[in-house]
Amino acid sequence: MQVNPGQPLSMNNKIDTLYEGAVGLLKELIATPSFSKEEDETAGILCRFIGEKGIQHSRVGNNVYALNKYYDVNKPSILLNSHHDTVKPNKGYTFDPFSPFEKDGKLFGLGSNDAGGCLVSLLATFLYFYDRDDLDHNVVFAARAEEEISGVNGIELVLPYLGRLD
Repeated sequence: MQVNPGQPLSMNNKIDTLYEGAVGLLKELIATPSFSKEEDETAGILCRFIGEKGIQHSRVGNNVYALNKYYDVNKPSILLNSHHDTVKPNKGYTFDPFSPFEKDGKLFGLGSNDAGGCLVSLLATFLYFYDRDDLDHNVVFAARAEEEISGVNGIELVLPYLGRLD
């Protein structure tokens, strides 16, 4: 990560920490099979990761969601939403799809691109803004299941819950 001279050191440290956490989480998600309708373990990993940050979160089915610390029902919300299920690996894979590895600055493994990288980036963004009390909007994070098959236990199931925590 390149340091911006105009940026306070504490911000760089926070971004570095978020980056390292996101990459570590992505590696753990890649190493855990999460085919559509079989996302129980990755949902658990996401709950553990968020919970270790001291953030209240909820799970409905295999969907995980959280609201920013100063969530206000009177403010508009930005939904940071991606999925943690994958399709089954193609027979043409030349490496173990569940063994994440880095090459030339890129992380490889099943789900790293669709959509693990997006998911952990959105979660890092959520964590960055989570405890800001000066936002004019809410930030909501959702990691949903069954996206690869357009299943009814994905966004359709979790959408009614976004905007509150039970």
